[in-house]
Amino acid sequence: MPTRRSILLACLAMTAITAPSAPAQPAPSDALAKAVQGHYQQVRDFTASFEQAYVGGALKRKTVERGTVAIRKPGRMRWDYESPEKKLFIADGTRMYFYVPADKQVRVSAMPESGRVPTPILFLAGRGDLLRDFRAEEVPVPAGATGSRALRLRPIRPEPEYDTLTLVVDGTSFAMRQLIVVDGQGGTSTFSFGNLRENVGVADSRFVFTMPKGVDVVTQE
Repeated sequence: MPTRRSILLACLAMTAITAPSAPAQPAPSDALAKAVQGHYQQVRDFTASFEQAYVGGALKRKTVERGTVAIRKPGRMRWDYESPEKKLFIADGTRMYFYVPADKQVRVSAMPESGRVPTPILFLAGRGDLLRDFRAEEVPVPAGATGSRALRLRPIRPEPEYDTLTLVVDGTSFAMRQLIVVDGQGGTSTFSFGNLRENVGVADSRFVFTMPKGVDVVTQE
């Protein structure tokens, strides 16, 4: 299911890191990666609205979903999908829950071990490092992303859930605008963020999942 596999987040912004006293200047890709990572390390939590556009399958059909997201480090996430269908994804730091009310089903799985390559959702929840876990390359920005910069990330070790991540950030503030995920089947998820707010003190109660009555529980280890 593209929703669960490609749920991602982003909340990154800062000025580019420079090192004038160093013998050699960093490559542009390295400087951008350091800038993004430097700000990301200072972010304790964030909230945002999002639009997710997914293109995949043999006919390359496009689906669009919208909702809100809340993240709190380490490892706590809440994705509320509001349209066109209600869905809820919660990670409480130990387990992950994916609930689709129309299906009357909850999928439950353990958080991946810290030693494995981080999934997109875990990277921005405090379980990854741009400079350690990925090969970073600055690439042209997508059409319409005027004034932005784009950083494509390839995991150093193969990751079954995705091939590449691309962070599209504001060219001046480095605030996140988009996060693009390409999976192993050629599907592409593009998350566009709005109303982004950082370090707002998101309460722990936002990440508590209460099992609904009358649902089937599917446990995946």
